[in-house]
Amino acid sequence: MIYWITINFVAFFIMGYDKSQAKKGSRRIAEHTLFLIAAAGGALGMWFGMRKWRHKTKHVSFVYGIPLLVVFNAAIAFYFGSA
Repeated sequence: MIYWITINFVAFFIMGYDKSQAKKGSRRIAEHTLFLIAAAGGALGMWFGMRKWRHKTKHVSFVYGIPLLVVFNAAIAFYFGSA
């Protein structure tokens, strides 16, 4: 449970950080890194970060990929939680 909360907070704030870097024209976080964080359990936090900062909301891979990873993360949590 602590891992899930932590990874989602990290994912949420990473989206805000990446949006800030984008506005400044500075070095960004690679999209594959964002997806790895989401796949590692941070998809829900990343989804909320996308909405909060309106970041990556025009990228089809994020618009559909992150919600799919939310479902995947929930299925994994359910599977291991009920095992």
